[in-house]
Amino acid sequence: MDILRPALININGRIYRKNLIKEEHYEDEEEEDFSYSGPVTDQCMDEPCDTNNIEQTEKGFRCAIDVPSVLYKYIIGKKGETRKRLESDTKTSISIPKQGVEGQIVITGPQKSAVASALTRVEVLIESFRRKQPFTHFLSFALNHPQVQEGFQRFKEEVLEHCSQDGGVDDTIFQNPAKLHLTIGTLALLNEQEVMRACELLQQCQDVIRDTTEGKPLALEVRGIEYMNDDPSMVDVLYAKVSPQDGSDKLQQIADRLVEHFVAAGLMVREWERVKLHATVMNTLFRKDPSAEDKGGSGRQNMKDREAFDARNVLEMFGEFNFGACELNSVQLSQRFSSDCTGYYCSSGHVTFS
Repeated sequence: MDILRPALININGRIYRKNLIKEEHYEDEEEEDFSYSGPVTDQCMDEPCDTNNIEQTEKGFRCAIDVPSVLYKYIIGKKGETRKRLESDTKTSISIPKQGVEGQIVITGPQKSAVASALTRVEVLIESFRRKQPFTHFLSFALNHPQVQEGFQRFKEEVLEHCSQDGGVDDTIFQNPAKLHLTIGTLALLNEQEVMRACELLQQCQDVIRDTTEGKPLALEVRGIEYMNDDPSMVDVLYAKVSPQDGSDKLQQIADRLVEHFVAAGLMVREWERVKLHATVMNTLFRKDPSAEDKGGSGRQNMKDREAFDARNVLEMFGEFNFGACELNSVQLSQRFSSDCTGYYCSSGHVTFS
């Protein structure tokens, strides 16, 4: 059925069919070949629909596209085989900057349709392998307010006092209180230009955010804990629940609109219909890597060599634990594996609610 109904990829409003064909290996990754299907609602066309960035020259046609340097190797391929195949199949020439040098991939050819075909294939390869890159940044609501940090420290002390004999429960799996946050969505920003573009997208959301909050900070309550897998005796991530004090869904609206905006721009991949708003308080990833971050998913990521913990007593005793209240007044574009002077993640950009 995977062959009959291949996955579809949306790139700049165009839909591509993803055909799984194992051809080359890049450090345990598999290259995949693709075919362009045209818009889903339209009939397939011989030539891709978007050729606006292809210009005519004295020698034929030319197209240049910005590509982060970390993705060059996927267009070049092992011993240059991928580029050679693309050039041979499309009767074009593909020029790629040296590894580590940020620049443009330039496609030239005698016919516009040939350059368009090569462009399509390069774009699909780039999009495919971009999705395999680890995330570098994430949109976040910071919860490292003094009252919430104090509540979290109280929670940690009481859990260790009453539940330290439960399997897998120890002080290494607790969140750093200075990094308490809500993850809205993750991004793989592969060069400085993409970081700047993400900052611009975030700024574009400011008016929508302020319309939702009526130009005021949002008062939040952090109360209660939950887990996402189906076995409380084998838990990897425990979350604190967060809700606006006025009972509204304003925070959810802001998070969903942000994801919608970044997904439409191609900088974020949608994982859920709605953002799951939660603050990680215990995570077994911290056991070996205190700097690990939660992707905001099911809580079962990176399972290799991961020791779960028995959360039954924690859930029973602290199910309605009150971590405290705070006022939220900004959304951050946070940099993974970083710390600023407050201990929170370094910010590449932010917008305020008021």
